[in-house]
Amino acid sequence: MLSSITSFIYAVIRISTPIIFIAICSTISSQAGLMNMAGESMLLVSALSGVIASAAFQNVWLGILIGMLSSVVVVLIICFAAFVMKVDLYLMSISMNMALTGGTIFVMWVITGTKANTAGAINSLALGDVNIPIIKNIPIIGAIVSGHNVFTYLAFIMTFAVWFLLYRTKLGLRMRAIGQNPAAAESVGIKTKQIYTIAFVIAAAVGSFGGMYLSMGYQNFFSKGLTASKGFVGMAAATIGNSEPIGALLVSFIFGLAYSTSNYLSTVVTDPYLLLALPFALATVVYLVMSGYRSGAEERLIRKNMKKLEEMKGTATKP
Repeated sequence: MLSSITSFIYAVIRISTPIIFIAICSTISSQAGLMNMAGESMLLVSALSGVIASAAFQNVWLGILIGMLSSVVVVLIICFAAFVMKVDLYLMSISMNMALTGGTIFVMWVITGTKANTAGAINSLALGDVNIPIIKNIPIIGAIVSGHNVFTYLAFIMTFAVWFLLYRTKLGLRMRAIGQNPAAAESVGIKTKQIYTIAFVIAAAVGSFGGMYLSMGYQNFFSKGLTASKGFVGMAAATIGNSEPIGALLVSFIFGLAYSTSNYLSTVVTDPYLLLALPFALATVVYLVMSGYRSGAEERLIRKNMKKLEEMKGTATKP
């Protein structure tokens, strides 16, 4: 029984990894005042290009670098279209998602001759798992914390790094200033389009690790339907987490829990479409609950402020 519980928690952490990367990626752009709708594009292009590059050069690190750069290139195209050519950012992002959904499969078919996956056709590489010294020998904790893929530990490091960027650096301050009031930020000399682009590029670099985890960590090949809409789930996690790194991380685990539950229920529930709908149904419920809570908190704050104003007014009118 205990081993089943630890295995389930381990699976939650593993499945949450790509969602964390996209949630943190979306947090960066949200703090700069832009909703990141290109998460699927980042996952797809980095997953495929990382596999192809690692197979071509037989170097996993070079594959990771090229996978990250490919995600950045896609985002630079989106930024050029949105900030220079004045195309709607969100429509451009969604169009890119749709284009790459089919485009990556076409490229895979051109290279491998199959539209299913790259396994067997090209010898791609992957990062392995890490057994943490000392911790791996601790009962229960070792089975949960140790033995994860390198990308999983990188997701936690990236969460702290993004928090540090946003709240402890000048660039992070400028991002948040633009996100809160672009006009005020421009009035003090901050170039909004430049910061928007920088924020998106950093977000693309972070999000690319989620795609490469799917094709170079969890497995060592690219396949059709690899992302399973995790880009949109990650974006939802960032939004529900109030666009805060820690909040996005915690909500990502909630969705990881939903995916893990779906996997475990597959032996009981025979309809696969019902299981596929579970994480998105959870996203809807959690978002509604959080929205209601925030609305209630705002109303309570307004009433509290009005009460203070009335008390101040009453004090001022006393002789």
